[in-house]
Formats: sequence, structure tokens, C-alpha cells
Amino acid sequence: MSKTKTPQAIRGTQDIFGAQAEAFAFVVETFERVRKLYRFRRVEMPVFEKTEVFSRAIGETTDVVSKEMYSFEDRGQESLTLRPEFTAGIARAYLTNGWQQHAPLKVGTHGPLFRYERPQKGRYRQFHQIDAEIIGAAEPQADVELLAMADQLLKELGIEGVTLHLNTLGDGDSREAWRAALVEYFSAVKGKLSEDSQERLEKNPLRILDSKDHRDRKFVADAPKIDAFLSDEATAFFDAVTSGLDAAGVKWMRAESLVRGLDYYRHTAFEFIPDEGSAAADALGSQSTILGGGRYDGLMESLGGAPTPAVGWAAGIERLAMLVGERVEAPADVIVVVEDDTPNAQSHAWFVLSTLRDEGFVAEMVATGSPRKRYDKAVKRGAEAIFKCSSDGHGLSADGNIDPRLAEILDRLN
Repeated sequence: MSKTKTPQAIRGTQDIFGAQAEAFAFVVETFERVRKLYRFRRVEMPVFEKTEVFSRAIGETTDVVSKEMYSFEDRGQESLTLRPEFTAGIARAYLTNGWQQHAPLKVGTHGPLFRYERPQKGRYRQFHQIDAEIIGAAEPQADVELLAMADQLLKELGIEGVTLHLNTLGDGDSREAWRAALVEYFSAVKGKLSEDSQERLEKNPLRILDSKDHRDRKFVADAPKIDAFLSDEATAFFDAVTSGLDAAGVKWMRAESLVRGLDYYRHTAFEFIPDEGSAAADALGSQSTILGGGRYDGLMESLGGAPTPAVGWAAGIERLAMLVGERVEAPADVIVVVEDDTPNAQSHAWFVLSTLRDEGFVAEMVATGSPRKRYDKAVKRGAEAIFKCSSDGHGLSADGNIDPRLAEILDRLN
């Protein structure tokens, strides 16, 4: 008889367990705690949307839409797509659920996303992100709050050696004037640019500025800079953002080549990037961005809504977990050892466990193996106290100083 072959995991997915799972959970728990400190409301979004939500919001010409989305036709012949990012779905929900009444709306979420791209270190086809957005706030203070929140999150995760890279894309008029100057400049050397940048020149000229191709880099240095085209209002907006960051103690540096290619992006664009030679840079290699985002004041219009200012960021949980490092599960406060298999000992052990957990203490039972091995297992698990249950009575074994409240509860149970 032939042996049935076990199905393997799909390429670009992962099964997370043990210390890695604890690091993953630590990232999510820290994000949830910081989110509440900044009074961002929790939202839960569908894992799939109508394909047009993403094609209209992200852009038909982007790699995400043209090459990376998991799209399919359902039984009703409607084109649906597994979400490749959060912002488009949140924008759709803002418009269709009447969330405008809550503006300015501060929301945060986390969960799985899907992109069909080449798997590499810290990047998967099913991956997970944390996400924070402020919708309906045109003031630069919203940008500062989001960036201060991101900075605090990274610090509380214990991720060091990271700097905020910051740029301005100007307002609509500033950006359009800059775009025209870039098209004129790069058109003069079009034949010397990479194939990708020659294509971008027609569709997304700003994207040439962040090209890593050596054929493009030699022209990028002398390309027109956004500062020459900023209106007084755009300059004042960026100044307010940078002065706010200084006041909040957020370390930042200007990154003039940092751009967002889509037309609905305005003003602030940013990425948190490991400093050269830092432990974070060594851990991530070429995948340098830890957290990124920007202001997208024109997005709602692409989805049929009224002009609505908004700014947000996202970060990959897997990438943050890599930087956090493996984390060991915390030991139980109490291990309850069932010394024999009598009904009396078992019943009392369950009573003790329920009482401890109701009081908020972490408790676990050991009830298999010989009595000696049961106790040895309990000792190896490193609990603050060991509580033994048998048909002959109950006893407590505790090393060092025990939490007074826990001691009182155990004494009562004994």
C-alpha cells in the first residue's frame, strides 16, 4: 500500500511557533497598548474586497495591482481580491459606513495581507501588518501624532538604532510643478535610464528618484528638488511637522529622494530606517524599511468620496518580530502537581487551578508520569510556587520571596 503524501505549506507562507510566535505576539500586544495610549480606535476589516477598491486606490499601473494581487472571481462572477494592504479598505469603509461623523477619525488595526511576490527574508506572500490612520485631519499635528506614536512603538519594542527619514511632497500645486520639472529633466537623458525608469517617466516620474539602479542613480543627484517648488503653505506645513517632531523628541533626518509615486499623496512622506552598522540593519539586510507611510489627501476622491485629508503608516509584524528577537514564554506563577490519580486529588487540583486563574495568576497542572517525575517537571518549569495535591492532603513549595497576594491565596487553598 502506498503511503499518502503529506501536503506541504504553500511557498511564501509560514507556520509560526514557540519563541517566534511569542515575538510575534509581543509586537501585536505592544501595538495594542500604544494604540490605546494615543486613543486610536480598533477596527476590523474584511480580508477581501471588490477588486476595484484596490485598483482604484492603489493604481492600475502599480506592481501591486498589475502583478502581485490575489484576485479571483466568486460564484456570482464578481471580481474579488485578498487585501494587499489596509489603507484602501479602511478608506472604503470610511465612505460606505458613514464614519465621516467621527472625523477626525483615528483608527488602528492588524492582521494578514496577501501579495504574490518573490519570498525573501522578512517578506512573505501571506504576511501581517500593524496599521494606524488618521482620517479627516488636515493639520500637521496629525502627522506629528502618528510619527510620535510610531517612534514610541519602536522604542517600547526595544528596537534601537533607527532614524525617521522624512520628506515633503508639497501640496497639489507644488507637486504638479515638481513633477513637470522632473519629466523635463529625465526626458533629456531618457535613453540612458533603466528600462523601469523609462516606463516610469510616462506614468510615475517621482518613482525614478528612489530607483536603486546604478544607471539612474547618477542622474538622480542633480534632479530638481521639491524645495524649489514648494508654496508658502506647503513650506509652513512641513516646518510645523518638523518642529513638532523636535518638540516630541523624535529623531529625524531629511530624505529628499523619499517619494510616493501616486498622485493622491501630499505633504509628508516618511520611513523609519535602521542606522548603518546598527544591529537592526544587520538583521534586515537589504530589506531596510521598518515602518513607513505618508499623507494621502487625494485618496478618498479616487473611491468616489469628497476630498478628505488623511495620513497613515503601516509596519510588517514579521519584520518587527525579527528585530525583537526570540522571546521565551513567561513561566507560570504556580504549577499544580497532582501527586496521585485519585478522584480527590484531581478534583482539588482543578479547584486550585480555577481559583488561581480567577485571581489573575498564571497556573498550570502536571498530572502525568510518576510522582517523582511530576515534581521534577514542575521544578524545571521555573514557577514561583509549586502546589501539591494528593489524597493525603495538600502542600506548598515556594522558593525565594513569593508575591504576598499569591501567598495569601495559596495559604487559603492549602
